[in-house]
Formats: sequence, structure tokens, C-alpha cells
Amino acid sequence: MINVKDRLVFLQEKLTSKNYRVTPQRLLIMEIFCQHEGAHLSAEDIYRLVSQQFPDIGLATVYRTLELFAKMGIIERVHFGDGKNRYELTQHGKHAHHHLICIKCGGVAEVDEDLLEKLERAVGEEYQFDILDHQVKFYGYCQRCRKGDTHD
Repeated sequence: MINVKDRLVFLQEKLTSKNYRVTPQRLLIMEIFCQHEGAHLSAEDIYRLVSQQFPDIGLATVYRTLELFAKMGIIERVHFGDGKNRYELTQHGKHAHHHLICIKCGGVAEVDEDLLEKLERAVGEEYQFDILDHQVKFYGYCQRCRKGDTHD
């Protein structure tokens, strides 16, 4: 579980070190990421959650904040082939996890194990390439869609 207070302090320090303003909206967006750890939120998802506390916030503000956070390495933009950008907190010091994407319901599950460590080392050695990270996405049908269950 992510410690929200530590993340907010980290965000404040990172923003001020780059001469960006620390605003209540930016802090709330970070809080939402912490509260929805493991979720893959779209800008619209975040807008809906933020607007509950800041009804006057615009969707453009949310988009600008997400772009800023991505540029600063605080969040990562992920694509699951559905035409939407989704965002999740950056896992500093860890490889990005892998994703299982259901092509019927759009559900996304995470695979936390790094399945490619040996391959990554071998490729790095063979091609004299310093690999920093990799991403893997598996597309198919989740258990519920395979059984024909509906998602509620």
C-alpha cells in the first residue's frame, strides 16, 4: 500500500524543485492515484473523481497535470489498444509490471512477476545494450468473458 502522506511530500518537493506551483488540484490528483493504486485511470476517470471536490476544475487542467506528472516521471502513460491513454504511478526502482488485457470487456490485470529477466540479460549482453526497462502486454479473454459472465 502506498503511503499517501509520503507521496504528497515527494510531489511537493519535486514540483518546487522544478519551479512548478503546488496547487490543491495537483495534490488531489496525486491523492487519487494513491487511493486507486493498481488502477489504470483515464483522464476522464480522474476528472470525474477530482470534480467531486473541485466542481469548477476543467478537463483541460486535468490533462495538463497528467502531462506534467508524466514528464516529471511521477506517473506513466500506458496504452491498452482501446484508444485511451491511461495512467498509473511510476514504480521507481522496479521494472514495469506486465498487463493482461481482455479484448472483450477491456479489463486489465497486472502480472507482478518479471517474466523476462533472463531474456533481458541475454539480449543486453548479445547486443551490448544497457536495457533499463521493458513492457509486455498480453491480449486475450479474461476468465469471466471466457465463461460468458457479465461484468457488473
